Parts: sequence; C-alpha cells; structure tokens
Amino acid sequence: MNAHLTVRVPETLNAQLHILAKRKNLKTSDLVRFAIEKYLNESKKQEESTPYSRTKNLLGSIETGVSDLGENHREHLLKKFKAK
Repeated sequence: MNAHLTVRVPETLNAQLHILAKRKNLKTSDLVRFAIEKYLNESKKQEESTPYSRTKNLLGSIETGVSDLGENHREHLLKKFKAK
C-alpha cells in the first residue's frame, strides 16, 4: 500500500517541478518520488563508504594474545617502541 505524504515547497520550487515533470512527461509526484529515492540511495552509499562502515566487521576479529590491549594500548605501544 502506498503512503500519502504532503510536503510544502516554495512556489519557485513547485514551478520548477511542474516544468520538469511536463518536459519529462511525468506526474509531479513521480518526479518527487524519484528524487527522494535517489537521495536516499546516495545517502546510503555515503554511509557505507565511511572508514568505520568499511571496517566494522573486522573489529575484534584478530586475537593478539594481549588481554588488556584495548584498555592499555598506549602503554603497549610505548613499550614496543622503546624495545627497538
């Protein structure tokens, strides 16, 4: 079932929508629906392209043998660099 959505837009935007819809031989509601779908798809792609989203499945997947590495990572790094 399709949901009904009411959106208020400035008169200038409304005029542009009607002109483009007429040029493309579409209903204004179809044009708005396509624009919303495009925006949502692009937003999802941007979300998926963040460094965290690309690596989140890797977090916690490697066993180092150091039980407190997450809590004391700085101390472990300093110890490692001093050893060289």
